[in-house]
Amino acid sequence: MKHLVSVAEQVAARLIARKHTIAVAESSTGGLISASLLAVPGASAYFIGGAVVYTRDARRILMDIPDDAMRGLRSSSEPYAALLARQMRERFRTDWGLSETGAAGPTGNRYGDAAGHSCIAVAGAADEVTTLETGSNDRFANMHAFAETALKLLLKKLER
Repeated sequence: MKHLVSVAEQVAARLIARKHTIAVAESSTGGLISASLLAVPGASAYFIGGAVVYTRDARRILMDIPDDAMRGLRSSSEPYAALLARQMRERFRTDWGLSETGAAGPTGNRYGDAAGHSCIAVAGAADEVTTLETGSNDRFANMHAFAETALKLLLKKLER
C-alpha cells in the first residue's frame, strides 16, 4: 500500500495545483485506488467520491447505468471502462473520472478474460483507456498492479 500511496501523492499534488477534482469507479481493485488517494493528507481538496462497482446491481444502482445502456458492451472491456470513467465524471461533476474493471483472480471471469486482466480508463481533459494483462493468478498482487497502473495512467494525463 505504501507504494500506491507514493504514486497517489504525486497525483494529489497535481490535482491540488490545478484545483481539479476526481471521482473513481473501481471493480477488481476493491477500493485500493480510492484508499490510496484518500491516504494523502488534504484529500478533501480533490477527491469527491468513489464506488466499488463489482456487480451488475452495483452498476445499475451506484452508476445509474441501466441494462439497455450495456447493449454491445461487456464488463472487463475498454469500452465499459471508458463508460464508467465518463459516468463518474458526469455524475460527480468532477474534472476527472478514473475507472478500473477486470479479473483479479485466482480464476478468470465469465467473459473469458484470464486472471490478471484489467481495463483502466481516464476521462477528463485528456481521455485514455488501456488494458493490463499481468499473466498472474495472484489476486492480491493483481489488485495492487491494477491500482498502480490506474494511478500512473492518471498521473500521466495530469503531467500534460
